[in-house]
Amino acid sequence: MKRILTAAILIPLVLLAVLRAPLWLFLLITVIVALTAVMEYLAITDSYGVEPFRLLTYIFTAALFVVYYYAQSYVGGALLAGVLLLFLCAPFLLMTAAMGREDLKSALPGAAMSYLALPYIGLPLLLMAMLRESARGWVFVLFTFFAVWMGDTAAMYVGKSMGRHKLAPRISPGKTVEGAIASLVFSVAVCCLFAHYVPEIASGLGKMHLISDGQESLLFDTPAYARAPMWLAALLAAVINVAAQVGDLIESAFKRGAGVKDSGTILPGHGGILDRIDALLLALPVAFLLFAVFGAKFVSA
Repeated sequence: MKRILTAAILIPLVLLAVLRAPLWLFLLITVIVALTAVMEYLAITDSYGVEPFRLLTYIFTAALFVVYYYAQSYVGGALLAGVLLLFLCAPFLLMTAAMGREDLKSALPGAAMSYLALPYIGLPLLLMAMLRESARGWVFVLFTFFAVWMGDTAAMYVGKSMGRHKLAPRISPGKTVEGAIASLVFSVAVCCLFAHYVPEIASGLGKMHLISDGQESLLFDTPAYARAPMWLAALLAAVINVAAQVGDLIESAFKRGAGVKDSGTILPGHGGILDRIDALLLALPVAFLLFAVFGAKFVSA
């Protein structure tokens, strides 16, 4: 019941943020999620006997979003240069800080685990913000969410009721092959429906936006939407869903190695923030690349 109640509260808030929040607010919400997930990630690293550089990790994670906010209005090269510079400078700054530790044997592992938080947590969530700000990006973000969320729901219920064959018993004993297949099938079905009705959804949201704002909607202007081919929607949903399932297993392996069941307790019935976004952390980069190549099929007139 706690799991259902938490989802019933969070999902509408997430959808509202994707569809209506201005960039600064969306980035603020995203960076709070990112920092909370990083905090949980760093707490898990303690169970490996590694002492990370917490403050620097938080600063670098937040800096990704600050760089994007101030560079996104310039040409793409400035944004890319800023992000790359941050990724290049971060390890050297972490290793410089590591030299100040008395126990040098633990300094490098601590710096390495701290740096891993950037590509593992910070960058995927930054890509979500970048995807949302692209042309008709709300379609891409919701498509990705549906591929992950609906698949996760199907895997949980089918796995519990019909699961007989363990998917990865050493990493996550609760996951089953039947659940994984159900996740893939249900994800593809829902995403195909969403892709087919995108023009109607955009039209309805555009009318609501016009009524509430009293001005022309730039987010939901209907002439810019097309029905993506079903084969393409199915293919993208399948690839994103598989990436999500692998991302889920990655976090499970990380927790299993640390002897930890949940990354936190902030979400009743769901564990921690990292437990909720673990599948997205691989699904988002994959989706970003896929929509960079095939996104025009969803937004052409």
